[in-house]
Amino acid sequence: MAEGSGSGSGGGGGGGGGSVRGPPCPGAAAAFRRWEQLRRRAATPWARGLLAVAAGLGLLYAVLRVPLRLRDGLAAVTVFLSTLTPKFYFALTVTSSFISGLIFVFEWWHFRKYGTSFIEQVSVSHLRPLIGGAENSPPAPAAFSAGENETSRQNMPECKVWRNPLNLFRGAEYSRYMWVTGKEPLTYYDMNLSAQDHQTFFTCDTDALRPSDTVMQKAWRERNPQARIKAAYQALELNNDCATAYVLLAEEEATTIVDAEKYFKQALKAGEMIYRKSQNCHSQSPQHEAQLRRDTNVLVYVKRRLAMCARKLGRIREAVKMMRDLMKEFPLLSMLNIHENLLEALLELQAYADVQAVLAKYDDISLPKSAAICYTAALLKARAVSERFSPETASKRGLSTAEINAVEAIHRAVEFNPHVPKYLLEMKSLVLPPEHILKRGDSEAVAYAFFHLQHWKRIEGALNLLHCTWEGTFHEVSVYPQKELPFFIHFTAGLCSFSAMLALLTHQFPELMVIFAKAVLRVLWPVSAPSVLASS
Repeated sequence: MAEGSGSGSGGGGGGGGGSVRGPPCPGAAAAFRRWEQLRRRAATPWARGLLAVAAGLGLLYAVLRVPLRLRDGLAAVTVFLSTLTPKFYFALTVTSSFISGLIFVFEWWHFRKYGTSFIEQVSVSHLRPLIGGAENSPPAPAAFSAGENETSRQNMPECKVWRNPLNLFRGAEYSRYMWVTGKEPLTYYDMNLSAQDHQTFFTCDTDALRPSDTVMQKAWRERNPQARIKAAYQALELNNDCATAYVLLAEEEATTIVDAEKYFKQALKAGEMIYRKSQNCHSQSPQHEAQLRRDTNVLVYVKRRLAMCARKLGRIREAVKMMRDLMKEFPLLSMLNIHENLLEALLELQAYADVQAVLAKYDDISLPKSAAICYTAALLKARAVSERFSPETASKRGLSTAEINAVEAIHRAVEFNPHVPKYLLEMKSLVLPPEHILKRGDSEAVAYAFFHLQHWKRIEGALNLLHCTWEGTFHEVSVYPQKELPFFIHFTAGLCSFSAMLALLTHQFPELMVIFAKAVLRVLWPVSAPSVLASS
């Protein structure tokens, strides 16, 4: 019984030890009790007041102590500077001028080679994120979505990277060039911009809800064309009505325009069905609105490319009708420059009255210009007089009113983009146009001349009139856009010049410059400097 009682007592002690753990030894128990007493006393109001007073006294001491140390430090610095000789100031200014000169030369070299300031690039890319600022990203290409309006188009700067409205098909046109020549027709930068466009146009936040769209999200980010095509087929296995998968296959796998058109027709069928579903539920949530914008982008893109297929296959009137219907159905999407496709097709039909009607709508001062608009307007003016134009006759009798209007139109076009005439006059050889162009730049000139040279040749005397008049626009053909010198080039040039001037003055008038330096010290440290400088 005794053992049973002891055992039961031990078990009870074990249970109590499991719930309330006591101190392991008497010394620790005493320390624990003293800590509890101090904690309870510190929780009283008077103890908190004493702690606040002590903290205030400590802060006051620190506030009073720091200026005293700072004043002592300034006095020591002033004593050190007052004992320096003129040779030191001369060496200092010469070294400063030499270093700033090296920085200026490097900045100038970097700007001439890369077009940007090295100091500014480093500060924006590396220093600003460290101090919490927003990193400035380079200007993105003009990839517009269906949700943007005409006001955003009017506010777009003219000198900007835009998607080429007449860009070729990768599989059916660019790849054929590579097969024949063995050369890449597109730069990595151009293809990277296109990848950004595709992700902006053809993806949205709700893609994760649909496995096929999730696969296409990855496909648009792939660099390898074969990987993109394989992903498109995987998306079609998951969903046979995936419109963006058909778009990718039409752009990159189709080796002829006929094959591309077949894929785009499948994309149109799937895209219209998805677009109608999005219209019915777009007001339910912001995610559904984003999905409607994406589906609208896909539908507009597919219809535009189908019209371009019809144009390339010779069905020009059908292409014109498709473009007009598209512009009527989505009037707010004029920032996509569909009217430039329409202008080129109408010129091929030689429907010059219709071309003039399109120009009357889009050749507006409130809208961004383009080489297609400016040079097409000049072509129509030149058409009225070019057949009978002769430089010798014009120099004898003077220019008529119609000829003056034609010459002024050519001058306005050349002022907008001075690179175009050399391509139209075949003074420079043409290459395949890129997928993106810089407004008023050489790439836009290549893209315009590639598609419009035939229209200038068709009008008798138009190229002759251009040849006789375009060089009169400038004494020297400008390079647009003209780059302004960065701030840091001006700054380093000024710093180098100022340091060199101080070095020269210190060498010629050492005593006077020492007095000047001491006067500067009096301005910088008015409290401690006078007494120290007076003693020196």
